[in-house]
Amino acid sequence: MSLMRLKSLEINGFKSFAKKTSLEFDNSIVSIVGPNGSGKSNVVEAIRFVLGEQSMKSMRGSSGGDMVFKGSKNLPKGSRASVTIYFDNSDKIFKLSNEAGESVNLNYDTVSISREVYADGLNKYLLNGGEARLKDIHNLLASVNIGASQHHIISQGEADRILNASPKDRREMIEEALGLKVYQYKIKEASRKLERTATNMKEVASLRRENLPHINFLKKQMDKLEKAKEMQVLLIDLYREYLKKESLYIEKEQSYFLSEKNILMGSLKDIDDKIAFIDGVDKKDLSVETEESQKEKDLKVLEKSIVEINEVKNELERKFGRVEAMLEMEERKSVRAPEAVIISQDKIKSTVREIDMSLDEAIAKNSLEEIRPILLSIKDVITKFNYTAKSETEPIVNTNTELDSLKQNYQEILTKIQSIKEEEKRIFAKIEITKKEILAENESFHNKEKEIFNLRVKKQEVSSALSLLSIKSENLARENESFMNEIKEGSVLVGNEVMSYKESEISNDVVINRFEQEELKRKIERIKIKLEDAGLGNSSDVLKEYKEVSERDNFLAKEMEDLVKSIESLKSLMSDLKEKIDSEFKEGIKKINIEFNNFFSLMFGGGSAYLSIVTENKKKKEVFEEIEGENNEEIVFEQGVDIDIALPHKKVKELNALSGGERSLTSIAILFAMSQVNPPPFLVLDETDAALDEANSRKYGDMLERLAHHSQLVVVTHNRETMSRAGILYGVTIGADGASKLLSVKLDEAQAIAK
Repeated sequence: MSLMRLKSLEINGFKSFAKKTSLEFDNSIVSIVGPNGSGKSNVVEAIRFVLGEQSMKSMRGSSGGDMVFKGSKNLPKGSRASVTIYFDNSDKIFKLSNEAGESVNLNYDTVSISREVYADGLNKYLLNGGEARLKDIHNLLASVNIGASQHHIISQGEADRILNASPKDRREMIEEALGLKVYQYKIKEASRKLERTATNMKEVASLRRENLPHINFLKKQMDKLEKAKEMQVLLIDLYREYLKKESLYIEKEQSYFLSEKNILMGSLKDIDDKIAFIDGVDKKDLSVETEESQKEKDLKVLEKSIVEINEVKNELERKFGRVEAMLEMEERKSVRAPEAVIISQDKIKSTVREIDMSLDEAIAKNSLEEIRPILLSIKDVITKFNYTAKSETEPIVNTNTELDSLKQNYQEILTKIQSIKEEEKRIFAKIEITKKEILAENESFHNKEKEIFNLRVKKQEVSSALSLLSIKSENLARENESFMNEIKEGSVLVGNEVMSYKESEISNDVVINRFEQEELKRKIERIKIKLEDAGLGNSSDVLKEYKEVSERDNFLAKEMEDLVKSIESLKSLMSDLKEKIDSEFKEGIKKINIEFNNFFSLMFGGGSAYLSIVTENKKKKEVFEEIEGENNEEIVFEQGVDIDIALPHKKVKELNALSGGERSLTSIAILFAMSQVNPPPFLVLDETDAALDEANSRKYGDMLERLAHHSQLVVVTHNRETMSRAGILYGVTIGADGASKLLSVKLDEAQAIAK
């Protein structure tokens, strides 16, 4: 005896069962009996319902709301219907896996499946009290050979469904009976995955095509950036040399300018101190300045005295000359010869000399007032000379008195002249002394002036040197500013690497050639222009974008590879599953044919029956081929199952020629044969024995007992022979409230109810 897999069934608000009703399946054969219209078939439909039947028509309804109790004269209309079925899982036979193919823990001794439907048609499935999907319910049931085609439920009028089914549908029913439906689910799931994978491949291919122009553009940008990076490396090398030399040059120049400025400022202070000292001495010695002015005044007075003395002397000399001339004339008168006039040579020379001196004196004067007296004295000399000449021709009147007087006068004038000459000599000596003193003082003053002038010239030179140094410092400041700006620009173009110039191994003693520096600067500028043209400023954004897009494309390429592998894997899986199904199906057909022939011969008292595999062809598009742009149609060969029979003592071989009873017996023989090969946990037979006569009913009963060794049987029947084979009888009747009720009855009572 097999394990009692089906434990119980709870019905609440489903169709005619308004109230909660429970059925216990503690026996291998449980029979449900009751008059027509009592609702006994609703028990079968409740089993269909809870196991996931989607066809409302097969449950005699048009929508989910039709499954809810409609109400009666004494009972209100229900808002929902629920059915729960309980299975024994003490051997942990029930299996369930998630989308990833991982097993879901079903470590329960009892597995319950519930289905609820509301008046608006909303459905809900529960697995051990937790919400579940219909797909999960189907997979769970398939693991114990209970399929969606429900070959384990055979209702009245549907016993020959397998006979009326197409070869393809018949094959599916047999596959489900053989437990191959789980493989079909896997194939369908693989096919859906294949379609999704194909769709994903299209999307991935489309995304890659869309991204390709942008990737190519970014690749070109990256090529530019690579060239720019090469230029950056060259620029860094140039910067190291240029900036290091420039920093050394600026440091040396700053140090030199500071030292030179200190020296020049010291020199300027020394000069200012010397000038201030000399000016201070001059300003303190005011008395010296006063004396110097007085000596100049004294000199002018002495010079004026000389002029006055010269005038007096000249006048005396003129008088002396006249007196001398008169004296000579008187003396000549006294000794002159009558026949000739003799004028001495000395007299002539004296007269000429006197005139000449007077003229020299006149020439020396600048003023007419000073020249006039000289001209008058010259006139007197000439007059005296003329007088002397005339006197020489006149008779000499010689008187001693006049001669003596003239001599005396001559002597007096000579004495005065001599005295004046001595005074003149004395004044000249004093003038010479004064001039020497003035010259000495002027020379001292001029020396100071010259020294101050030289100091001021030197100060000007120092100031000019400071101004030049200031200009050079300003130029150096601009060069330093340019140097700092170059570092800033360099940091933008090459980053912090620009500061590596500080570590450059260039000696501090190296001579910085400014021409070479300018050449380096020009090279740097040319590279900077190229880098700016290359757009290196946004290189991080380009790199980031290229990295992101490349990673995205690589991801898509990898995903494409994975999808291709997935397609290959799915195709391989489907192929393996199909081979497995085909292999097990063919093996199962052989086993079924043995049982089918035995049951058929038993029920018909002979004859033969067997199932044959037929092949049909059908055009089908391969979805995954459309990815490559192909639109080829593949001819798919589908296998079906035909039923071949030969009744004893008859030539009937076509199913259509069988009577209703014969069809029923044939379908029962097939179903029982199928259940023998891979028996389901339970079979529900809804009045499948209705068309049987008493003899065949006994045979039917024998087959039930035989089947009960492999599967639990739930039999809805009116047949006493069938009832007699049941261990538990449930009677269904309509109560006074219009709802179905369930009673446990004895066999005799069941027979009475059946009548």
